[in-house]
Amino acid sequence: MASIHIPVMLKEVIDNLQVKKGDYCIDGTLGAMGYTKELLKEVGKEGKVLSLDLDEKAIAEANEIKKEESLDNLIIEHSNFRNIKEIVKKHFSLQQKFNCIVVDLGLSSDQLYDRERSFSFQSDAPLDMAFSREELNDTQRIINTYSQKELEKIIKEYGEERFAKSISSNIVKERKKKTIKTGKDLQNLVTKTVPKRFWPKNVNVATKTFQALRIATNEELQNLEEFLPQAIELLKPQGRLAVVSFHSLEDRIVKHYFKREAKDCICPPQAPICVCKHRAKIKILTPKGITASKEELEKNPRSRSARLRIAQKI
Repeated sequence: MASIHIPVMLKEVIDNLQVKKGDYCIDGTLGAMGYTKELLKEVGKEGKVLSLDLDEKAIAEANEIKKEESLDNLIIEHSNFRNIKEIVKKHFSLQQKFNCIVVDLGLSSDQLYDRERSFSFQSDAPLDMAFSREELNDTQRIINTYSQKELEKIIKEYGEERFAKSISSNIVKERKKKTIKTGKDLQNLVTKTVPKRFWPKNVNVATKTFQALRIATNEELQNLEEFLPQAIELLKPQGRLAVVSFHSLEDRIVKHYFKREAKDCICPPQAPICVCKHRAKIKILTPKGITASKEELEKNPRSRSARLRIAQKI
């Protein structure tokens, strides 16, 4: 099946990474190969691109394209980007450093429209938001076995949903009658719970709940926190890291990590002298982040929530 995914802010990502012939780069979220293909063009035959993804379908499709197009300088790995150092060690020497690293933290269109899973609100498929079949968590298990307090915490913290308490309460009531099995089941429940006057204008009322459960299923925030320091360590001096996030929780993690690692001292303001011995590792190139252009928003409305942040290793 041909990919329908449109990579977000592709030009901005590639331009800001300043990739050159012979560079070694990493795409931590291969997806439909949007960034990977552009990186391969920029590095040429002299360079290399290592691309990772958790999604088995994305990996299988990428391997077919690699074979068909003889992309000998592309290395594809089925893994979570939190394992980046381990994967690099598998394919390169311990001394190998990289010129650029990019991760796109969004859900691909291919995943969204996959009828075998329930990323979509109207899907009749089993409720499954895992990026990989090998992941330990299971969305149906979370929905149908977690306590009301646990569900409320997930929906409130990961979805920033004001009606988290009511939604979690109704989930528990509903599952006593029957198992909540599909995306449509969950969407209908949220629709009945949130008063219509509070429905957002341009997005589905269940968006925040779905987001929260997807994050919990895939441990997305923990993965990002583990990935960032590894990525900086793997960069060459002057190498660049690009992160595209799609909601405030992810963007906040990236923003705060960049701000901390761009400082020479992270001691509390009240400390009389510096005792942390922390030294800046990066320079922030996009203090406010970059958002999609007007032209891109018209072509791809899903890019409206994307924010790109770039850091350069010192």
